[in-house]
Amino acid sequence: MAGGGEKTPANSAQPWKARSAHGSVYGRSSERQKQGACTFSPSVSSSKDSPQHLVTPVQPLKSADSRSSPCGSGSVGSDSGAAPFDICMSANKCPVIKLNPPLFEVNRGKRRDRELSKDVAPFQHLRPGMVLLKRFIKPNDQVKIVKVCQQLGVGSGGFYRPGYRDGAKLRLWMMCLGKNWDPDSCSYSDTRPFDGAQPPTIPEEFRKYVQDAIQASHELLKQRIGAANAVKELPLMSPDICLVNFYNSSGRLGLHQDKDESKSSLDKGLPVVSFSLGETTEFLYGDGRDEEKVSKVDLESGDVLIFGGKSRHIFHGVSNTKPKTAPKWLTDETSLRPGRLNLTFRQY
Repeated sequence: MAGGGEKTPANSAQPWKARSAHGSVYGRSSERQKQGACTFSPSVSSSKDSPQHLVTPVQPLKSADSRSSPCGSGSVGSDSGAAPFDICMSANKCPVIKLNPPLFEVNRGKRRDRELSKDVAPFQHLRPGMVLLKRFIKPNDQVKIVKVCQQLGVGSGGFYRPGYRDGAKLRLWMMCLGKNWDPDSCSYSDTRPFDGAQPPTIPEEFRKYVQDAIQASHELLKQRIGAANAVKELPLMSPDICLVNFYNSSGRLGLHQDKDESKSSLDKGLPVVSFSLGETTEFLYGDGRDEEKVSKVDLESGDVLIFGGKSRHIFHGVSNTKPKTAPKWLTDETSLRPGRLNLTFRQY
């Protein structure tokens, strides 16, 4: 799930324009798509209006705003000599727990969230092949996912911030698990081109969360359309790829399709399973790139969104992230930075 498209200065009053992209990080402009170019161009930060080209390493950070840049314009890279990005606001690792607030207050917050979730439909059948499991990931598991991503993210093959020749950089940090997704070639490989790092493996516990979500979706779909139709509508999937993206509170994602997986995977409609942690985001989805015609749904911390089958090629994106909406217990226990952590699992 990712973005690029029309340019809108950061201080402009113009409405947000749809961008096309991949997964959670990049997109390509509609014009480039018409020309059959690679699928993605990023949503970036920059102060100039001239087209940029991806290079490695980038120069010192400059102020920036959104622009589109086609795939194949250079190799993506991270800061030269920069320390690994830590998604938590601690020096080396997320603390197990803070003394302030007390543990009983943290647990009380978790109980409050569980009570609130009872007022929200736990299963939402958004369209054929697309389901939303509200607050499906339990609070303790959310904490665990953040801590594991933080630990992997500061190591080899961890989070990096793609950037441009003039120093403009994207408003997100990216880490691939299982296989590396290269926004330059719009393809997967075993190593990261700009530094040769191998992506960390997908933790087995993450795989179990994915299987649990798919199974829960099937159980709920069976009640509506029958057992055989449930698996047909939302095929089984064993993830071997995960794109982990951290967006700060100003992060956005243009309308795009996820279609860099193998032809076999795409033809079978094997689903994308998306975890949301941290701040709430407004998610857009529809059959085309026109943002005026898309549907919208809020994705909150703990939500799992699954789209496959007839919905595997939907256009989707994020119009905004809502600041200060992350559960307090999550930020207290992990020191997660303000923003949204998004994990999207696929089978190549």
